[in-house]
This record gives sequence, C-alpha cells and structure tokens, in this order.
Amino acid sequence: MTTSISVVMNTLNEESNIPYALRSVHTWVDEIIVVDMHSDDRTREIAEEYGARVYLHDRMGYADPAREFALAKATSDWILILDADELIPRRLAGRLLDIATAGEADVVSIARLNYLLGKPFVGTGWGPTQDHHERYFKRGWVEARSNIHSFLQAREGARIVRLPAEEGLAMVHFSYLDTSHFLERLNRYTSIEAQEALERGERSTIPRAVRRGAREWWQRYVAGRGYRDGWRGFYLSAFMVLYRIAVQVKLKELADLGGRATIQAGYHREAERILAEYGEPPDRGE
Repeated sequence: MTTSISVVMNTLNEESNIPYALRSVHTWVDEIIVVDMHSDDRTREIAEEYGARVYLHDRMGYADPAREFALAKATSDWILILDADELIPRRLAGRLLDIATAGEADVVSIARLNYLLGKPFVGTGWGPTQDHHERYFKRGWVEARSNIHSFLQAREGARIVRLPAEEGLAMVHFSYLDTSHFLERLNRYTSIEAQEALERGERSTIPRAVRRGAREWWQRYVAGRGYRDGWRGFYLSAFMVLYRIAVQVKLKELADLGGRATIQAGYHREAERILAEYGEPPDRGE
C-alpha cells in the first residue's frame, strides 16, 4: 500500500533547534511544512535548506492558534506534527512508516521523552509513560483547536494506536533549558490560560486556587512520582503549583480589575488627583 507523509511544524526563532528536528525526518517523509511566526533569526532559511515549504503567520504568543493553518497546508495522506525542539528516533520512524503502510490505525499516540533542566525525566508528569500525544494521523481524522496545551482532538470513531514508551519509540523533546526559561514560559502561558478561562465565564476564588495548587502537587510529585527526578522533580512540581495559582490570580485580576492597562489608567487618575492638591507651587520660603 503506497502512502505519503507530511511533517508539519510551527516555529518562532528556532535556529538552534530546528536542524536536529529536520534531520530526523527529512529523509523518510514526502514533504515538510513549516509555518513561521516571522522569526528574527535563520529559522526560515534553515527550513528551506532541508526542502521545507515555508509559510508565514502572525505572531500569536504561542503556536496553537496557528496549528490549523499549518495543517491545511499539508497534502499527504498522513501527517506528523513535530515541534522544532523535538526529534524522531530511527526506530520510531520505522514504526510510523509501517503503520501508514499497513493502514492499521487512523491516529497514533506517541510517547514523549522530555529533557528538562538538562536531564530526561522519568516522572513528574513528564516521563515517557506519562506523556503521550496524538501527533501522527491520517488526514481528516484529527481536529485542531486554538486551546493552549490541548490543540488536537481525534475525531469520534478513529482507530487509535498507542505506542509503548520503549527506548527508541518515544519522541524526544528537548524542553526547558533552565529555571529562567521555565519561568518565562510560565508567565506567558498563565496569562493565556487566564484569558481563555475568563472568556469561558470562569471566576477565581481563593479556595479554588488552593485546591488546584494542591491537586497539581499531588499529581506531579506524589502520583506522578516526581521524587524520582530528584531536585528537578521537586522544584518543577513546585513551579507547576505556582502555575496553577498564577492562572487563578491573573483570572481574578482580569475579572475584577480589568488587566494591566486598566490598573495603569487608575494609577494615572490617582496621581492626577494627588498632584491637583498642589494648585500653586508650595512656598519654599525666602
């Protein structure tokens, strides 16, 4: 059975990562689609060197809203979604080719081996047995959504194959480099999640923030065995508690205060009120 495969990638300033991602796929797929958010570095040039078709998309703060646009550009029977900081090991590539050829599935869920703070994780919710993604599928069997962290949804009735988290069968993900890298994204992503929650009509309370933070700690460090990842597991579990609480705080700010611009305008009004008391300049004496 003859079949074709497209790789779809969304990028922004990924010149240090994208060569490895492209080297892992360019020899066995039929086309590479890169949708770039106007990178300031050589991301687009490098993609073109590997034969990718490059399209531009407005910057959105995160890649998920541009996924649907990118998927629409692919023309093959099968689509593999790959981020620039990921790569496909040779064994996994062979398995994906076999699945496409045999037609044994409509959607494939792939384990991911995550490197964080310089080391691959085995727990904390980021271990390969804990982190699966439906990233490989027949055209038309997956829907793209703009929601952060949940941008793909298999269609009802899809035959889904879940690959085991064995060595060589997991997608490799080179994630957060250091604490600063993690906190930079935490700040950006929590703002996006808070805005999405506001638009859904959710509201924040202190008890809800406490519950969600406590649940995150349990899921990451206890149930997710974050202790197996040593100090990295402890601190990243704690940071994810902060993540959940930060979403709730930002949601509260948006709902009650209107966000930074509104607060700043209020500060300006207060400053004008205070300064208006001066009237004439104060007497400095003679």
